[in-house]
Amino acid sequence: MFFRSGPRRVAAVLIPVSLLVGCGTLSASGDDERHIDVGTTSAPSTLDPAAAWDGSWELYRNVYQTLMHYAGTSTVPQPDAAKSCGFTGADSRTYRCRLREDLTFSNGNPLDAAAVKHSFDRVLAINAETGPAGLLDSLEEVETEGDRTVTFHLKRPDATFPFILAAPATSLVDPESYPAEKLADKDTLVGSGPYTLASYEKGSVAELERNSRYQGDAELRNDSVSIRYFDDSDAMTDALKKGDIDVTYRGLPPDRVPELEKTADEKGTIALSRVVMPEIHYLVFNPEHEYADSLAVRQAVAQVIDRDALVRKVYGRTAEPLYSMIPRGITGHTTPFFDLYGEPDPEAAAVTLQTAGVTEPVPLTFWYTTDRYGSVTAREFEELERQLEDSGLFDVTVKGRKWEKFAAAYNKGEYPVFGRGWSPDFPDPDNYIAPFTGARNALGTPYENTEITDELLPESRRKADRAGVNEQFSRAQDILAEDARLLPLWQARQYIAADDDVAGVEWSLDASTIMRMWELYKKTSW
Repeated sequence: MFFRSGPRRVAAVLIPVSLLVGCGTLSASGDDERHIDVGTTSAPSTLDPAAAWDGSWELYRNVYQTLMHYAGTSTVPQPDAAKSCGFTGADSRTYRCRLREDLTFSNGNPLDAAAVKHSFDRVLAINAETGPAGLLDSLEEVETEGDRTVTFHLKRPDATFPFILAAPATSLVDPESYPAEKLADKDTLVGSGPYTLASYEKGSVAELERNSRYQGDAELRNDSVSIRYFDDSDAMTDALKKGDIDVTYRGLPPDRVPELEKTADEKGTIALSRVVMPEIHYLVFNPEHEYADSLAVRQAVAQVIDRDALVRKVYGRTAEPLYSMIPRGITGHTTPFFDLYGEPDPEAAAVTLQTAGVTEPVPLTFWYTTDRYGSVTAREFEELERQLEDSGLFDVTVKGRKWEKFAAAYNKGEYPVFGRGWSPDFPDPDNYIAPFTGARNALGTPYENTEITDELLPESRRKADRAGVNEQFSRAQDILAEDARLLPLWQARQYIAADDDVAGVEWSLDASTIMRMWELYKKTSW
């Protein structure tokens, strides 16, 4: 692999990725120059798409294919495995796709209409605790006609359905390799995406190679990619500086960003790009547990937490305070948690508890994942503990687990309060409300508010013009703030650090902020 010797210096390029412009074409240079090493703290929890509604999608995007995708910087889904797709009536209840001709999976098996139907049916049939079946809640039936036509019949109008078809939740899988009613039990995968998974060491590395059978819109600008998974954010940053990896994505430690920025005026060998992300981080309260079931307790927590201090002390310039589950930059964003609770006010929180007859201090246990969002998460929860205990109103215990055990436990309802991050399945306000509400949701914690699930969401989904849904989502955000079952904390500003010999970073994130590895390449291969 092409590594530089000696420590690297850094040139900071603090530009929103969407404003950058790339150039150059690949030439037939050596294999090492056509290979990219990427570091991340977001390791997949499983290789089977039917079992994951989490950061595993970052791998899926590159090895599986979906009927739709996001081309370039567009936020509108376009056909990928499909040649064409669209609603067949004005009521947004019937959606039909026509597949590309002669599609195959990486093992040579046909990717036909039957395989598409199999892929969707098994997600619903398996209904895995950690899986994305909830995202397909509006799907009633998948019908095929011949080898290339697939029709989706929906239970109710849903203008967001094309977005769902672009999400890795709907990754297309080979019926021969993925059983209809159970999860695949091996650490291999068969997809039809731009890459094949040449080898995989769980929690360590995924080796991707160009898929010679791929048919789709992606134009691969490299031949292979190694995705290296790190438990420790500092170790990942050190690996970049030493030249062991070419790019870091997700988990760059906030306290290392100034270190990478400070030599901005020097000629360096690392470039730093900043992206304002629609990624949010929040707390979840499970009302099946004592104290977390108390509205007064939840509202008192909301009145005490100081988001500004949390961001300043832990995340610096890599985050901003968040006062709604719908982040800034997404249609319909409001600030209901600030409007309702105002500035941090322990005295008001004490009145809230006393009025409800809650004895202080309230014992609460907060859980977080130690590795999914970077090792700095531990500091975040230490700061939350400090703020709540300094108020004199709470006795907080903080506990952490690695993602795999953490996710399995919260999906079984084991935690009274836990922290989650969310990158959108698709860039629409629906995807910041619907996944967290209803009896079956992405958090394993039923949240049944009929005004949201039976009125506001269905009303919004009838509107093909997504700019016209502000009224429904403004009300939904108000309800979430009043209930305080979900407590937004901060919105990410993602930094991508890369060797300045690496190009394509500006095109590498799709509309759901998942990295498209095929856009990365080395300038030395021009």
